[in-house]
Amino acid sequence: MASIKQFQVTFDCAEPERVARFWCEVLGYVVPPPPEGFATWDDFNRSLPPERQGSGFVCMDPSGVGPRMYFQRVPEGKVVKNRLHLDVRVGTGLVGEERLAALEAECARLVPLGAVRGRLLLADDNNESCLGMQDIEGNEFCLD
Repeated sequence: MASIKQFQVTFDCAEPERVARFWCEVLGYVVPPPPEGFATWDDFNRSLPPERQGSGFVCMDPSGVGPRMYFQRVPEGKVVKNRLHLDVRVGTGLVGEERLAALEAECARLVPLGAVRGRLLLADDNNESCLGMQDIEGNEFCLD
């Protein structure tokens, strides 16, 4: 069996473009060019049937290394804790106070974008410190 080398992360959300643009800011991702024949994503969107307009949005790693992220509109809101979340690796290789400072600095950058600070988990015998966060629609993620 062949090994899968690429994957896409898909978010269910109420406002795909808004959430996608938040994650572009978090990860340094970009919105890809609109489909062939359309000058802008708005032009493409207007070409869709009304019920499909604004139903999805994409962002991607400009280097092509990270996974593509797809945001799809769903009718139901978020009700429970995510069973899967992203760890945004801002403190890799850092320990102690230096790591905490990196986590706090990234948190300070993301809160004005609409992120919500969660609980700081301090280092223990097995894990280094991380900071729980939520995106603009309440999806959990960690600054790690």
